[in-house]
Amino acid sequence: MKLTDVNLMERVDDEYYTKRLSELQYEILRYQIQLFQEKVPVILLFEGWDAAGKGGVIKRITEKLDPRMFNVHPIGPPTPTEQKNHYMRRFWLRLPTYGQLGIFDRSWYGRVLVERIEGYCTTKEWERAYEEINEFEKQLIQNGYMIQKYFLHITKDKQLERFQDRETHSYKQWKLSGDDWRNRGKWNDYEKAIQDMLNKTNTSNAPWKVVSFEQKKSGRLQVMEHMLKAYKAFFANK
Repeated sequence: MKLTDVNLMERVDDEYYTKRLSELQYEILRYQIQLFQEKVPVILLFEGWDAAGKGGVIKRITEKLDPRMFNVHPIGPPTPTEQKNHYMRRFWLRLPTYGQLGIFDRSWYGRVLVERIEGYCTTKEWERAYEEINEFEKQLIQNGYMIQKYFLHITKDKQLERFQDRETHSYKQWKLSGDDWRNRGKWNDYEKAIQDMLNKTNTSNAPWKVVSFEQKKSGRLQVMEHMLKAYKAFFANK
């Protein structure tokens, strides 16, 4: 699986997007109810470039869901307190209970991404983390969890365009920080870390789905359609 293999040219028109989005939202709601009734815990995990559209796709997925059945966890770099504990501890505490949907806006993969690049851990620690993460996810799946992992991919030019848009509009400025610009300056380092992550944690039980978010509307539909495909396969195999 290579980032360079992703088709970044996929597009949908507004009319199709509006119609298909509504259809997918109600289909996902139907499955959410079934998952709740059968007490299946689900993890939706989103990684991606800054400004790729993680918050937007989460908003569309949850728009028509029952809020009592899901939680969204925005994940940042570990705090000083969190750094005093095992790096997985904060994620164990956020795992969904049986029948619940847990949505992670960034995740434990920060260990091999931002923590690797920004020096929050040693080389030995992040190199060891791939196997630790694979084992963690394997244990969850063996205990009845569904795990769906999405990486939202955009070009460097598209990221710049969205950063500039956030600077221009006052209601979007809160989304942009100095860290975003600083991380952008390390694009090549992050690209290497992302590719390593995909290569080493794309397991048969918890595979990655890399989605083009060069056009956000197309990307949202792709994620939601993939979710439904995974739900259908899960219940077909029960």
